[in-house]
Amino acid sequence: MEHILPAYKDPLFSIILILFIALIIAVVTYGWGLHKEYKEEGNLLRFLEKFDTSECSLNSSDMPFELNMLKPLTLLAKAFDNIGEYHKSINIYIYLIKNINHDTKQIELMERLGNTYLHAGFLERSKSIYLEILRKRPRNAQVLYELGIVYEILHEYDKARETLEPLEILGEDTKSLSSFWDFSELLIDKKISTEEKIAKLTNILKNQPKLYRQVIQAMIPLDSQKAWDLIDTKQIKEIIDILWFLPPSQLNLDIIARDKKLQTLYFAKGYLQDITKDSDIFSLDLLATARENGFVNGDLSFSYLCQKCKQSFPVSFRRCPSCMAINSIKVEESIAKSNTKRDYSLL
Repeated sequence: MEHILPAYKDPLFSIILILFIALIIAVVTYGWGLHKEYKEEGNLLRFLEKFDTSECSLNSSDMPFELNMLKPLTLLAKAFDNIGEYHKSINIYIYLIKNINHDTKQIELMERLGNTYLHAGFLERSKSIYLEILRKRPRNAQVLYELGIVYEILHEYDKARETLEPLEILGEDTKSLSSFWDFSELLIDKKISTEEKIAKLTNILKNQPKLYRQVIQAMIPLDSQKAWDLIDTKQIKEIIDILWFLPPSQLNLDIIARDKKLQTLYFAKGYLQDITKDSDIFSLDLLATARENGFVNGDLSFSYLCQKCKQSFPVSFRRCPSCMAINSIKVEESIAKSNTKRDYSLL
């Protein structure tokens, strides 16, 4: 016993023992990491099996994969996405995710897959993809935004608001988004009275001026005269299409009589006669001048530009159909030939 104990006091023996223990720990950690990686890969494959569909026209089951295929196939999937061939795009993304071992690339491709499902209208599938990404990468702000959009479209606003706190923790400004969801939920709320809805819309506009167009548009069917009280004559350009399509019964002549832009608009429309024409809106002034000179078949047509992604659409939107941005709409007017003759003169 006396001969054995000194061995433990030998510094060299202690170093060897520590190295041996460290080696065992390293081997166990490496083995556990491999086990966890294989398990995660198996979970991902089982997860993706839920999205395999026979509707996809591209047969990738027997397609051999090489790493240099990643970029061209990703571009091809994006091209299919842009032209609305979502089923082909989805099939390519699933194929790539299954064959790419790089975790960051997998997350990126899964995000694209979720976005494609979102644009294709497969909201539950899109939600599943986003939740799976957040399980792996909970600090992904873009995915939190997109998950909120899914909940918004599903009218699950309580769940949508659950994404706001993590976004704020990540340093994102969520005030506009929160107000937008309050406004959107208010529009579909059938439990409150018209008077209460009008009061809440007025309050939303006071706190979030960026929702000016949306609030005016929502207010007019509820009470057109109260909507006129909220109209800012300096912001007529933002709602020119809404004002243009109003029937005479919903006009407020007292407010119109006090503003040259509104007078010009409704002279060009054919509702008023013999007024001063000065709106600082080129198309409107041109149409008013044409009407003054006897050309009465003119009209205005409208398109709607997203100021973020610069895409133009033929119909108005609250959230851009392409990039999903809010408060990004810009109304663009142009002169067109009237299809039907109207005679709604008020004077």
